[in-house]
Amino acid sequence: MESIITQATNNNLVMKKLALLSLALVSAQASLAQTDTGGARIGIRGGATYATIGGKDIKQVGGVDVGGDVNYKLSFNAGIALQLPISSDGFWSFAPEILVNRKGFERKFVITDANALATNPQVTANDPRADDSGYTVEKYKYERRRVLTYIDLPLPVRINTAPGGSGLYFELGPQIGYMARSSQDFKQTYKYAGQDNEVVNKASGDQKEDLASFDIGGIAGLGYQSANGLSLGIRYNQGFKSLLDTKDVSARNEPKAFNRAFMLQIGYLLPLGN
Repeated sequence: MESIITQATNNNLVMKKLALLSLALVSAQASLAQTDTGGARIGIRGGATYATIGGKDIKQVGGVDVGGDVNYKLSFNAGIALQLPISSDGFWSFAPEILVNRKGFERKFVITDANALATNPQVTANDPRADDSGYTVEKYKYERRRVLTYIDLPLPVRINTAPGGSGLYFELGPQIGYMARSSQDFKQTYKYAGQDNEVVNKASGDQKEDLASFDIGGIAGLGYQSANGLSLGIRYNQGFKSLLDTKDVSARNEPKAFNRAFMLQIGYLLPLGN
């Protein structure tokens, strides 16, 4: 009970720090834009997140080292967005956001080769009928999905092709993320020779102790925003900090496993101020 209370307290402190950081950045950029406050906007953004993990050490991430390829997972992002002019002509702007962003990865593979079925430890260790010599596995299907839910704080600077932030834009900047939750579920399906029915094993649960709570990365993207504040954009997010908890590991020996995500977003921003 004490550990749960401590974790909850830590989570609250982290969220407060992220909120304070966001307010400080907004205030700093707003002071730069005092010459043209008419270009400031606030609103909402959200859309699809197409995410996976990459790096040479992704097998160290729980649920990965079972064979097959690591694939992209489709999910969503949603949150609050600001647009604050940096230059008086409106061609440069600062566009921070606070997003709930569901990243992660998934993998699916099927084994039908007799030799692979007999030697693959994932198949043999979990075979529900392994003790019965009358059943021979002829097909094995593995499905696993891990969902990493982040509170992300993208901090991009935009280059706009028209005054006031309208028209085509390009964006580039850092991103800070806090992992609020990590959940995973998997399913194993066994098909036995001479049997019509399949046997399915399922399991799910939360687990984040093996992963780092914070992520630091960068974003790059482009989009289009109309004069009335409607926008459509696409961006790429690359993590620079290892997904794995490396607090006791030197930077030289830090394992390489990073978040990767494509995001398609729709937004609507309203004018802020006079």
